[in-house]
Amino acid sequence: MSTAAMADAHATSACLITKTDTNPFFVKMKEGATAKAEELGITLKSYAGKIDGDSESQVAAIETCIADGAKGILITASDTKGIVPAVQQARDAGILVIALDTPLEPIDSADATFATDNFLAGELIGKWAAATLGDEAANAKIAMLDLAVSQPSVGVLRDQGFLTGFGIDVKDVSKWGDEDDARIVGNDVTAGNEEGGRTAMENLLTKDPEINVVYTINEPAAAGAYEALKAVGREGDVLIVSVDGGCPGVANVKDGVIGATSQQYPLLMASKGIEAIAAFAKDGTKPAPTEGKDFFDTGVALVTDKPADGVESIDTVKGKELCWG
Repeated sequence: MSTAAMADAHATSACLITKTDTNPFFVKMKEGATAKAEELGITLKSYAGKIDGDSESQVAAIETCIADGAKGILITASDTKGIVPAVQQARDAGILVIALDTPLEPIDSADATFATDNFLAGELIGKWAAATLGDEAANAKIAMLDLAVSQPSVGVLRDQGFLTGFGIDVKDVSKWGDEDDARIVGNDVTAGNEEGGRTAMENLLTKDPEINVVYTINEPAAAGAYEALKAVGREGDVLIVSVDGGCPGVANVKDGVIGATSQQYPLLMASKGIEAIAAFAKDGTKPAPTEGKDFFDTGVALVTDKPADGVESIDTVKGKELCWG
C-alpha cells in the first residue's frame, strides 16, 4: 500500500462483530482482522454476542458502529434473517457490510460475503462417509447434529451438503429436516458446543441405539457426541464427521474421535475483509465474488488420516499446519 493510501486508511475505522468471543474460530478471525488492521493503519473495534444465537447484542453493535462513523463492518451473524434490517441501516449510512463465514438471508443483504463454501464442506464429509462405508452405506443409520432450530444458513448448507454427498435426496435444499430417507434417524440441535452435542447424541441414541454415522455441525459438537457414544460403549464403531478444522478438531481426527473434518480458514476471511474495507475507504471499490459463486470463497480441505477413494483430502500433519485455535 502506498504512503498516501496508508494515510487515507489511517482515518478509517472498522468493526468486527462475531457470534461469540470464546469459540476458537472467532478468536482466530479476530486475530486475522486485528493484524491486518494494524498493518493497514485501520482502527478496529470488536464486538461479540454473549452466546451463539445472541442477535440482540449484534444489532446493538451495528448501531454503535453506525454512530461511530465506521467505514466498514465485518459480521458473522447469529440470526441470518433477523439481522438484515440493522445491516440495511448500516448500508444506508454508507458503510460497507461484509458477512464473514455465515451468509445473510438473502445473501445480497450484505455488500459481500467472505466464506467457506459450506455446502462443499458438507459434501466432502458426506462423500467420505459414504465411500468409507462402501456397500454398507445403503444400510446406514444417520444422526444429524445441527446448529439451531432457527436454521441459520451455515447450518443448512453443511447439513444439506453432507446428505447430498452421502447420496440422500434432500428435497428442499433451503432447509433441513424435510428428508424422508429411512437412513436418517433424526435431527437434533447442539448450539455448536460440546454439551449440546452430548445431549443431542443421547436423544438420538434413545430413538435408535444402532446409529453408525454422525454428522455434526462443528467439532465441539462432535466431541460431545463422542462422549455420549463412549458412555454406551459405541465410540469405536461409529463414524463421526464434522466441519471446522480447528487445532483441537484436527487433534481429534488424529486420535480417532472424528473420522474426517472439513477445514475452513477464518483468519483469511477476516484479513481479506479488512483489505476490502481499506479499498472501499480509498475509492469506493466493493469486493467481487469468486467466479461462478455469489460469495468470495476462502477455501476448504477435507482432513482425515483414512483417505477414501475418489475424495480428495489432506492428512492431520498438513491439517495441523493450517489449523487454528
